[in-house]
Amino acid sequence: MTPRELTEARDRLAVFAAEVFGSFGRTDQRRWGERYVRGLLGAGRRKSMEPMAARLGVDRQGLQQFLADSPWSHQMVLAELAWRMEPVIRPAAWVVDDVSFPKDGHASPGVAAQYCGALGKTANCQVAPSVHLVTDAASCPVNWRLFLPGQWDPETAEEPQNAVLRRRRARIPDDVGHVAKWRLAVDMVDELRCWGLDPPLVVADEGYGQDGAFRLALEERGIACVVGVRSDTAILPETAERTAPPWSGTGRKPVPRYRDPPVAVRDLVVDAGRGALHRVTWRQGSKGPLHSQFAALRVRPAGRRIRQAHPSEDLPVCWLLAEWPAGERQPTKYWLSTLPAHTPLRRLVRSAKIRWRVEHDYRELKTALGLGDFEGRTYQGFLRHVTLTSVAQAFCTLERLSPRAAATA
Repeated sequence: MTPRELTEARDRLAVFAAEVFGSFGRTDQRRWGERYVRGLLGAGRRKSMEPMAARLGVDRQGLQQFLADSPWSHQMVLAELAWRMEPVIRPAAWVVDDVSFPKDGHASPGVAAQYCGALGKTANCQVAPSVHLVTDAASCPVNWRLFLPGQWDPETAEEPQNAVLRRRRARIPDDVGHVAKWRLAVDMVDELRCWGLDPPLVVADEGYGQDGAFRLALEERGIACVVGVRSDTAILPETAERTAPPWSGTGRKPVPRYRDPPVAVRDLVVDAGRGALHRVTWRQGSKGPLHSQFAALRVRPAGRRIRQAHPSEDLPVCWLLAEWPAGERQPTKYWLSTLPAHTPLRRLVRSAKIRWRVEHDYRELKTALGLGDFEGRTYQGFLRHVTLTSVAQAFCTLERLSPRAAATA
């Protein structure tokens, strides 16, 4: 990049930062916000406080004070970011996912021995769910939460007093406790809707989709979804009907119910056989078209939570999508979707596979923009840091989508 191009990029960043940080009450806060984002976008492997301040040539204490103690709302920044990015990205879906941060100590808020996706095993880490606006061409995270395991909540911890002390040191608000990840995801979706955004579709992996409560929450809100599920998820075929035996005229009148036991999604697809498979190409990858074999069946989810939510009515019908690659003995992935019955198979597949963009987001955020480099020990500081990395990533996305980028590609 030439000096002139660098100056022009800095000018564009200044304009973008002024928009996103427009809710800040003071000009010095807006100035520190832009500096922090510029530090995240700048050179250097580590994007923690001290090396960023050194590269920016600013006072470390000023940068630290802005992040930890200055009175500003990270939710307002995320709202401004969502309003700015939604018409640019024009998302095909909102994708729910989470990212983990391995940690050595035990003082960082939310740190505990839990599944760490970054390491592929249980380890000492923090976990942060997020919601992303996504298309195959662009994406951006626009909402975040920090998951607090049960040991961080006095209501659920085995040592409540220890939990109180840890929370006090991490400055965790009293009204923030242990909440299941699926509930945090629903809260984020609700918050985005309160900001005036409308989800075209919610997509999530089986870590969220396997929980019937998550699917029910989306159903109650009228939000279509495509979510991953395990191979043993209980379902009934669409043709299943509730029946009641003849009434003898005495005693309690029989109640109609499903008489056949639920089956696992794996068994239903395997019984349908390879004759139910169709070859689908869903997008271009770096090495050519991406394609595989899929089956799409109409089914009724029949897990305990779903049955409890529909005690005296027919279970709702939805799509079961299964990927069964050539050469595999059985299907490898499964999704449930509440997209309409007339939805083409290719759209079902494209929607299920669009989660790949979130992996791109996390990779860019971690390797280039310092998402995992936060070394502070406060709850607010963590959420502000991940918010500002989202601002940096959004600016990168805007630069990639600009006519200038297309002209030089």
